[in-house]
Amino acid sequence: MGALQTYELGDVPLQSGAVLRDARLAYATYGTLGPAQDNVVVLPTFYTGTHLRNEPLFGPGRAIDPARHFIVSINLIGNGYSSSPSNSAPPQDGPRFPQVTLFDNVACQHRLLTERLGVRRIALVLGWSMAAMQAYQWASQYPDMVDAILPYCGAARCSPHNHAFLDGPKAALQADAAWNQGDYTAPPVKGLRAFGRVYVAWAYSHEFFGRGLYRELGFATLEDFVRDWEEDHLSWDANDLIAKIWTWQHGDIADNDLYRGDFKRALQSIGARAIMLPCSTDLYFTPDDNAAEVALMRRAELRVFDSPWGHCAASPGRLPKFQQALDQAAAELLKG
Repeated sequence: MGALQTYELGDVPLQSGAVLRDARLAYATYGTLGPAQDNVVVLPTFYTGTHLRNEPLFGPGRAIDPARHFIVSINLIGNGYSSSPSNSAPPQDGPRFPQVTLFDNVACQHRLLTERLGVRRIALVLGWSMAAMQAYQWASQYPDMVDAILPYCGAARCSPHNHAFLDGPKAALQADAAWNQGDYTAPPVKGLRAFGRVYVAWAYSHEFFGRGLYRELGFATLEDFVRDWEEDHLSWDANDLIAKIWTWQHGDIADNDLYRGDFKRALQSIGARAIMLPCSTDLYFTPDDNAAEVALMRRAELRVFDSPWGHCAASPGRLPKFQQALDQAAAELLKG
């Protein structure tokens, strides 16, 4: 396993016009950068993910193998490892943490790769959900640096339906009186439990619940399954969850000075080879949205994974069949 490291970025100007003070990225590396510097695989993290949750995506004999590749797993700003509301000093602590976009995240990641790690080219960027959004962001923001991307269960921008879904768990959390506009003195437990309970129904599909597939995860009843989601979210800082929702909702590869809102041009600018791997029943990022993106990209292919597991079909290490499809796609992209 790669040891967690931190890169100090100093004061970072953001798209909003604010400055993120004493910014830092937490990351882990696996393998060695090759002499030709053509073996770099970048793994951003997803919404409630960390560098540790990316570790099921690679290993000996796999498509992505530390024996052949230099793997860089980078924690999203706001996830509690990189700069976040929960670990920032006043005056940017808690609810005063500035709004950070995916463009800002990838700009910081670019500095990490080029300034600290000496990377000049990236063989592949891949990831799930918000990490998939960052893969698109990398390919549009630095099109001359990225050879291939593999976004799965993600999209190049947050759709209105996706945006509306995210407002649900956010509102449930903030309805807890203990939330106190983000200046809580103790975790808003009721709000965090409500957050998890609202979130869980969207993470899977109608068929998943109808067939009781949660039993395959070891839960005897639906209530047991939902309560596990509640418990899982108690470990997260509430301000971190809210900050990352803002980042997710404002994800859009065209929302910057490079493309000035021209989504079509942003997609057409991507020269990287790409395979999009959505799940057929994903409620967040639909195959139809990915098909529309592929139609505008120069070297992209759509492969829909048919499964009742919804968005969570792609949870790292969850479904062996999805992992096989992901490894196959990664192997093809890395072969060039």
